[in-house]
Amino acid sequence: MYISSIAADDIDRLDQAAFPGAIHVIENVGSDFNNAIKYLRAQKIIGFDTETRPCFSASQPRYGVALLQLSGPDRAYLFRINKMGMHRRLCNLLSNEKVIKVGAAVTDDIRGLQKYSGFTPAAFVDLQKIVGDYGIRDRSVKKMTAIILGFRISKAQQLSNWEAETLSESQIKYAATDAWVCREMYLKLMRSEPVVPETDITE
Repeated sequence: MYISSIAADDIDRLDQAAFPGAIHVIENVGSDFNNAIKYLRAQKIIGFDTETRPCFSASQPRYGVALLQLSGPDRAYLFRINKMGMHRRLCNLLSNEKVIKVGAAVTDDIRGLQKYSGFTPAAFVDLQKIVGDYGIRDRSVKKMTAIILGFRISKAQQLSNWEAETLSESQIKYAATDAWVCREMYLKLMRSEPVVPETDITE
């Protein structure tokens, strides 16, 4: 049984956690890219997220997706889409019905990736659409992580420049963690009993 909502003060009291495995940043198609696709295709469930350079004024142009993060249990791969585009093998992975991709608010992420190359998404799970079945009202990744996994994650890099020439260690850790926690939350929910929704009573 999960609490329905959590306050910021309660999150601050939790221990902070981050992705504990190996993180690989991929900027071009080569041996590292091939190893990434091979590993990810072998997983049954992977965490999914994207990052985009933020806009701070209405007059600024809207940037495209800069980073695609895909995480297994012990390895996370960060694909610098703004540098390498969406290779057909990446598109094929996101269209693979045998690999479940778990994220939050995935529709916008998918649309952003499709602007680089058209693909038909398959086997995506949006945590924001399923947590309500477990009595959880909060929908942000930070709050869902605190409720479901019992630890807090840093969001300090969220509005950083994801098109920087070189990503910082903090950005790399943040990006990998965001994808990884989506996978971990899904696995935990699948081991939990959904809440039977209460019947609405109208007078």
